[in-house]
Amino acid sequence: MHILEIDHPLVAHKLSVLRDETTPSAIFRQLTEELVTLLAYEATRNVAVHEVTVTTPVATTTGVKLARPAPIVVPILRAGLGMLEGMTKLLPTAEVGFLGLRRDEETLEAVTYANRLPDDLTGRQCFVLDPMLATGHTIHESINYLLERGARDVTCVCLLATPQGLEEVKSHLPADADVKIVVASIDEGLNEKAYIVPGLGDAGDRLYGVVD
Repeated sequence: MHILEIDHPLVAHKLSVLRDETTPSAIFRQLTEELVTLLAYEATRNVAVHEVTVTTPVATTTGVKLARPAPIVVPILRAGLGMLEGMTKLLPTAEVGFLGLRRDEETLEAVTYANRLPDDLTGRQCFVLDPMLATGHTIHESINYLLERGARDVTCVCLLATPQGLEEVKSHLPADADVKIVVASIDEGLNEKAYIVPGLGDAGDRLYGVVD
């Protein structure tokens, strides 16, 4: 598993505003989209392409286009939806699937409640979107779900992660899994409620408000 923590002043600036408890939902959503687009630039560095011949107004040259099958972007409901627009700005031809996983607040394990993905992902590059890699349970469940269906490689784009969560993901991956984690910041750790510290609170609630 390869972990890439993005060191860039624009990433740091936008993340600082997201952390601020006084930042309203509208600004939080806008900055999340902008931040994900910056992370997506690095996350897609190894996206599969093939050579094509291009005729310009003055000559013929060789270029590249995204290879088939198209990549698939998988936001984890519900908070991952706030990252979707920022990712598809860079991958407008990607297909989009959805996984719904929630954390059981007693066991802290991930429970799947929704799935809108192809049964066969053979050869597909998958990009998983989830703002918070806290305990790591949701991410490792998502990754294994995709690999079991034949995905070629999986890249997870997260705003924040913890050392504990990253180790949890790594420990549950198949030895030959091609997995990358791209994150804006690896924070200190988890509190007694398994929230990231210093973190930014509940990403879903801050994106969309509290829904009972």
